[in-house]
Order: sequence, then C-alpha cells, then structure tokens
Amino acid sequence: MIHSHGGKRHNAGRPRGLGPHGESTKPIRIPLSRVEAVQQFIQTGKTMRIPLYSNSIPAGFPSPADDHIESHLDLNDYLVSNPAATFMVRAVGDSMINAGINSGDILIVDRSITPTSGKIVIAAVDGELTVKRLDIHADHLYLVAENPNYPPIRVNESQDAIVWGVVTNVIHSV
Repeated sequence: MIHSHGGKRHNAGRPRGLGPHGESTKPIRIPLSRVEAVQQFIQTGKTMRIPLYSNSIPAGFPSPADDHIESHLDLNDYLVSNPAATFMVRAVGDSMINAGINSGDILIVDRSITPTSGKIVIAAVDGELTVKRLDIHADHLYLVAENPNYPPIRVNESQDAIVWGVVTNVIHSV
C-alpha cells in the first residue's frame, strides 16, 4: 500500500531561492514576549540601544562628569507608545516655530490618541496636510499656528477635514 499523504513530497513547495529574499529560509522559535521586537527589527532593519547615563546634565553651571551607565535606552521604547498606531512625518515651514517645531524636524504622530483642544495634530483639510494646534470651541474647530504670521484655520462643515493623529514628540538637530 502506498500512502499519498504526510511527509516530504518530491518537488512540493516553493522552489529554493524564490522567496522574497531570493534565498533559502529557516524556521526559528521566538519567545512570544519577543515577537514584536523581532518583527520591528526585521521591518526597520535595525535597532539601536544607546547608553543612558545615571546623572542629569545641568544646563547652567558645569558639574564633574559621571561616567556611570544607568541602563541602555532604545529610542523606540522612549518615543513610541503604540507602534501599530504611530508614524513619522517631516515638518516643512515655520508656522509652528513657537511650539519648538522647525522646518525639517521629524514629528512622531500617534493615531491612537484622541485629539483634544490644545494638542498639536496632523490634519488634512480639503486634501492639504498641515501640523497645527487644535482649538475646539462649542461651535467651531480651529487649527492654530504657533507663529503670529499665520492666521488660524477655521474648519467649517463644508470642508473635508480629518485629524490623522496627535504629535507626541519632535526630533530636530541643534
């Protein structure tokens, strides 16, 4: 009796080297607690844990240096609360300079945070993206610049407007 099921079959499966990476693959076992970190590493191609020193640096008078490393800090852990709902976008222009957002800065945006009055948001108004401070009144919604050279944008019911997310952090060079 010849069995036709179970076990390895000749010429079954995808031909070797035709996967997305053009090479053979190997199944591995990953602890469930580390699956998200491994997936994130694979998607970004890198992870970086940077030393975090135990002492703070005064912005006033200098103090003796302390070279004790408290821990290592992964900036993803520090800057991203909800990876599945977070994206980054680069700011352009000077309408938000008084909020510390300069042209070229990278904004970290979380779509899972409820946009409330006073939050800085990424919004699309009639298909145009903008970063502004949300100002909600009982009868009107405004997108307010943090630069007196730009007037507030009053969003009315006839406009196609959506808030994409709340800005949680800003990355810029000094």
